[in-house]
Amino acid sequence: MKAKKRYILVLFSCWFLILCCFGGYRLWKNDNSEARDFNYTKHTLRSYLDTHEIHREKDLVYSARLRRNERSTSADTVTCTMDTCFDFSRCKDDFKVYVYPVEDKISSVYRNILNVIEESRFYTKDPLQACLFILSLDTLDRDHLSPDYVKNMQIRLSQQAKYWNDGKNHLLFNLYSGTWPDYCEDLGFDVGQAIIAKASFSLSKFRPQFDISIPLFPKNHPNKGGERGTLTSNNFPVNQKYILVFKGKRYVHGIGSETRNSLYHVHNNNDIILVTTCRHGKSWKQMKDRRCETDNEEFDRWDYHFLMHNSTFCLVPRGRRLGSFRFLEALQAGCIPLLLSNGWELPFGEVIDWTKATVWADERLLLQVPDVVRSVNQTRVHALRQHTQILWENYFSSVEKIVMTTLE
Repeated sequence: MKAKKRYILVLFSCWFLILCCFGGYRLWKNDNSEARDFNYTKHTLRSYLDTHEIHREKDLVYSARLRRNERSTSADTVTCTMDTCFDFSRCKDDFKVYVYPVEDKISSVYRNILNVIEESRFYTKDPLQACLFILSLDTLDRDHLSPDYVKNMQIRLSQQAKYWNDGKNHLLFNLYSGTWPDYCEDLGFDVGQAIIAKASFSLSKFRPQFDISIPLFPKNHPNKGGERGTLTSNNFPVNQKYILVFKGKRYVHGIGSETRNSLYHVHNNNDIILVTTCRHGKSWKQMKDRRCETDNEEFDRWDYHFLMHNSTFCLVPRGRRLGSFRFLEALQAGCIPLLLSNGWELPFGEVIDWTKATVWADERLLLQVPDVVRSVNQTRVHALRQHTQILWENYFSSVEKIVMTTLE
């Protein structure tokens, strides 16, 4: 009986040892596999996206939008292309543009736009010869709080636009519409089949090869000619005193992007100067946060134009809208725009290769912006800066050049 128990105990011990050995091997194998996976991941993952990946993401959004537009058949969505919403028979003899007679008060900026068209080689006084029609109704500012906002636009349109035809062969200019966070771009009336030339266009609203993205320009933008770019032909050294600068507003009461509220994390008070102020709007003192006083003091220390003309890169973050005046200001100063505005369709982006004059960064990876600018070598910096001047002087230095580029 005792011998039988000893045999059972020996068999049980052998079985236990086999089980331990087999299980240990499995655990060792799994651990090594996981370690290899970890090491592979550690060496392949990067802390930020490179420029090509950002553009690839933009291209994917662009392609998805094209597919969505092709599938869209809803009655409340006008999906236009030049084939479906433009009558080319009106243009068989020549490209002529007709401007409706001005019957109401319009802003000085819109008056300048109409003057440029009326003085151009495209203008015709005969609507029967026109290929394209321009409204005399001021559509530039569709912000309800603006003094230039035109009320009852739909009624005025039906009364004054004799050749409207649901907007076909009409071109609408717009500088202001929509705001943070969803950037609703409704102009406040039914645009029908009209082409929209708009500032701060979002990729989600832009109709490719139909609409036109234009730059946001100020009221005092030169009507003709314009100032030359400030970058000298022998621009050495290539890198300026500062590598990246920004001086502007930040938003403490929910009307602008959160990105600007986080810029202080990147500001180093050395070669990266990113300063903001809360001082704007009537109620900023009542709504200010604990950082406002410190930010305002730092903001007052720096001169805006000095920073722009002494920096290699100028940050162009979204604000209340996707675009800002700073974009053109940076181009003129020969300061490479570092774009921090995901989803923005850049001005004339379908015909201008902006990779030759700008650098994109991703808003979601703000803390990696210093790495982005420091990774651009001197040869490319020199080329980018030179190209800002070419674009500024040929397409953006005056209202005339912006409008004529739009018509072309």
